[in-house]
Amino acid sequence: MPLSPLEHDRRYGELDQVIRAYAGQPADDTPDKPGQALTAYLRQTWHSRPWALAVAERQLRDYAENPPGRLRQRLGEFYAIPDVGLPQNEIQRWLYCLADHLKHSIEEGEVPPPATPFTHWEWHARFPELGQFLGGWFSQDMPDEFDDHDAAVEDYRTSNDPHLVARLVGELHELLALDLDESDYALAVAELGMEVDPPAPYSPSAWLALVADRLTGPQAQYGSRAGTDEPT
Repeated sequence: MPLSPLEHDRRYGELDQVIRAYAGQPADDTPDKPGQALTAYLRQTWHSRPWALAVAERQLRDYAENPPGRLRQRLGEFYAIPDVGLPQNEIQRWLYCLADHLKHSIEEGEVPPPATPFTHWEWHARFPELGQFLGGWFSQDMPDEFDDHDAAVEDYRTSNDPHLVARLVGELHELLALDLDESDYALAVAELGMEVDPPAPYSPSAWLALVADRLTGPQAQYGSRAGTDEPT
C-alpha cells in the first residue's frame, strides 16, 4: 500500500521539497557548483527554514544509498522521483551531488545572497499566500466567478482569516519592494498563478499596490482615472 502522509514526510518530506525545486529547471548541478534550482532552494530555505537543510541532506543521502527495491516498488511504499531529465543510471550520482552541496553549505555557512526569485518553486516558496491569492482568485475562471477584479479581492478579504489577509498584505509590500521592471512584475504574477490581466488602466505593479491598500482598509475603493498606471 502507498505510504501514509506521516511516513512519507518522515522519510521523504524535505527530499520532495528539493526535487520540487527542479520543476521546469535542468538538473545541471556539478560537483563544483550547484545549479540554479538548488541555489534557489538554498536561498529560500536558509532564509525561512534553515533547520530543514540538514534534514534534506540526510534524506537525499539515505535515498541514494538505499534506493527502493522491487518489493517496495511493487507495494508502492516509496518516493518516486519525477523525471528531471537525467538517465536513470545517473540519478544516484546526482542525489549524492545535491547532498554534498547541502552539507558544504551548512558546514561552511555559505548562503546564497538575497535575490529576486529565479524559479517557479522559489516564487511560491517566497510568496506562498500571494500564490494562493492569485492562483485561487485570479485564474482563467475569474471572469465567470466574479463581476470584476474588485469583487474577487473583496471575496478573498471576507472569506479568509484576517491573519492570512495581513500576511498577504505583507507579501504584496515585499514584492513591490523588489522594485522590478514592469515586465518582471508581469512575469512574477504569472509565475504566482495569475491568469488574467490586471484591470485597465493599471499596470501589474500599480494593481498590486492598489490591492495592498484595499486589503488594509475595508472602505478603500478602486480609483477610476483612465490612462494611468497609478492608483488614485
